[in-house]
Amino acid sequence: MITNKTQLAGEQSKSMTSYLSPLVQQIQPSGIRRFFDMAAGSKDIISLGVGEPDFKTPWHVREACVYSLERGFTGYTSNAGMPELREGIANYLHTRFNLDYDPANQIIATIGGSEAIDLALRALISPGDEILIPEPCYISYSPITSIGGGVPVGIETFGKDRFKLTAEGLEAKITPRSKILILCYPSNPTGAIMSREDWEPIAKVVEKHDLIVISDEIYAELTYGSNHVSFASLPGMMDRTILVSGFSKAFAMTGWRLGYACGHPDLIAAMLKIHQYTVMCAPSMGQVAALEALTNGMEEKDRMVDSYNQRRRLIVKGLRDAGLECHEPQGAFYAFPSIAGTGLTSDEFAQRLLREFRVAAVPGSVFGLGGEGYLRCSYATSVSQLNEALERIGAFVALLKKEKEIKA
Repeated sequence: MITNKTQLAGEQSKSMTSYLSPLVQQIQPSGIRRFFDMAAGSKDIISLGVGEPDFKTPWHVREACVYSLERGFTGYTSNAGMPELREGIANYLHTRFNLDYDPANQIIATIGGSEAIDLALRALISPGDEILIPEPCYISYSPITSIGGGVPVGIETFGKDRFKLTAEGLEAKITPRSKILILCYPSNPTGAIMSREDWEPIAKVVEKHDLIVISDEIYAELTYGSNHVSFASLPGMMDRTILVSGFSKAFAMTGWRLGYACGHPDLIAAMLKIHQYTVMCAPSMGQVAALEALTNGMEEKDRMVDSYNQRRRLIVKGLRDAGLECHEPQGAFYAFPSIAGTGLTSDEFAQRLLREFRVAAVPGSVFGLGGEGYLRCSYATSVSQLNEALERIGAFVALLKKEKEIKA
């Protein structure tokens, strides 16, 4: 029995890392969260870091959840999700993106889109399979691939191509061990989108090499000037594509953790087995809210998209006026300016911007190949905050220019 604080402190300070999986020890903590945590608790810091809408979940969506709780709807649902929700998802995808899924065996409700991606990879990966990942990209794909026993293979995309995946870039990375291609368009962090004309040569490569596609379309509703084209809508691609999406971005429901996956019945059945043994089902009250969002939330969604579009134009102009090259994002809610001309690395730029000018943004290097030399700035924040952030960024870039002149 421990009887003194010194002994207790000694026991607590004992390292337990020897018990950890070597694979887990090799995985780096989230670079996004690192800057978010650095900014947390400081009222004078403007955060352009985490990709989270600044809107509240629409009241009628919250009210639907509250009413379900008042009625005592607090138990488990079907493992795959409420039949009504799966039917609602099927109707939504048919109406919006011309996709036809059977809600009975081709749709599963998940704990956010992140669980859907994890389930898909774990259901598909055999040890040593190579997973093709266009980069810069959402930071979770590579670590989740490694945890599942796969080998992540980055495919660099470039600013000159507006960060679109090309058939030539994809073909160059394919080997006999290539099995899965992960797609994320509209893109986090670049804001790139893919048109049907962009997708068609990609689909030919996918078919030629018999690849399975995991298409993360969480930002499908956030496009500006052109409608989203789902990769699964391409001829012959529906059966070999697992479509992943959710409610976080379009309906301002990040904390509700409701997503979904759609695909061939065999693939969804395999994912469902893992889902059954790990999380049982998505939260019942969240499913009720998600169904309300799909049924009656499109007007609020459109208003939010209009607001993001206004902010998109504001931030691109502001960054360019500050002296940073910035391609115009066509989707999501991120700007991805180049900071290469400042002479700093992405990490150096982001750290000094935070420390000296109290603006938090994410260094592009955390997003993989092609990210170094860029900075991800989320414009999912108020116009007043964006204006102040842009003033500070402009002052920082001016300071860096003076520093270079002095050194010269």
